[in-house]
Amino acid sequence: MRVLIIGGAGMVGQKLANRLAGDASWTGKINELILYDVVSAQKPGAAFAIKTMTGSLADASQSQTLAALKPDLIFHLAAIVSGDAEKNFEKGWDINARGSWYLLEALRAEHEASAGSYVPKLIFTSSIAVFGPPFPDKIGDDFLCAPMTSYGAQKAMTELLVADYSRKGMIEGLSIRLPTICVRPGKANLAASSFFSGIIREPLNGQEAILPVSDSVRHWHASPRSAAGFLAHAANIDLAPLGGRRSLNLPGVSCTVAEQIEALRKIAGEDVVKLIKPAPDETINAIVKNWPRDFDPQLATSLGFEAEKSFEEIIQVYMEDDLPK
Repeated sequence: MRVLIIGGAGMVGQKLANRLAGDASWTGKINELILYDVVSAQKPGAAFAIKTMTGSLADASQSQTLAALKPDLIFHLAAIVSGDAEKNFEKGWDINARGSWYLLEALRAEHEASAGSYVPKLIFTSSIAVFGPPFPDKIGDDFLCAPMTSYGAQKAMTELLVADYSRKGMIEGLSIRLPTICVRPGKANLAASSFFSGIIREPLNGQEAILPVSDSVRHWHASPRSAAGFLAHAANIDLAPLGGRRSLNLPGVSCTVAEQIEALRKIAGEDVVKLIKPAPDETINAIVKNWPRDFDPQLATSLGFEAEKSFEEIIQVYMEDDLPK
């Protein structure tokens, strides 16, 4: 099996690559893993061949190059993040929407050139940003998509494309709506949600963290470990029973910022919590207020997707996997 991770140099892409490389159930199936991104990805140690490629999906010829490799399984993780997509309108649509369409068109061309015999499996990382208010207490599997950000609109558009190309038999696709991934290792990025990780990560590393929203803000979270697990699991399930509904809300933890902070206090103590400094940011508040807060992901749960049960577990995952020793 040839596996392609688009966005393979990113945090989730690297977590996924390492998971595939270290899981005996995958090492026996993969012949080659290709990590594609705008920068060169790090290669995990693996029993199979690993290749890195660089480029941007905003260039249609790049998708043609990738499709010509005829990967059997494609993980499409590439995107610019929410805050960047909102600030840079054209860039967001070029990469997050047109880039995805270029990829699907290139795969369609390979499908048609093979007289229909080439039908790759494609797992697309969508987002809970495809939803907009007013929200029910918990969002169920049938809640409509009505995004209130450009990023959410771009993700929703790609979901529709994945479903349509799947309906036509050109790909076998699934869009998984990731919770906000927290606690992310490394430095803060341009995502509006970055502070959810920052208020945990920075204090645990002895640094001050800025909190730009009220501690009453409630949101939906899962760890990077869960994100890699979601992707690996999605690649293994039979998609036929889903019919034309090719988007899933995934499990996670619903909690307020205050509950996040309390979980940090229980684990690391008051001196660590004191490093969190409130500094309201109206731009971030305007984005965050339109995000969903809680889910009832019955379908994904019935299909075997799993995540943490508490925010304390999410912090423990960060400390085990990513906190510098």
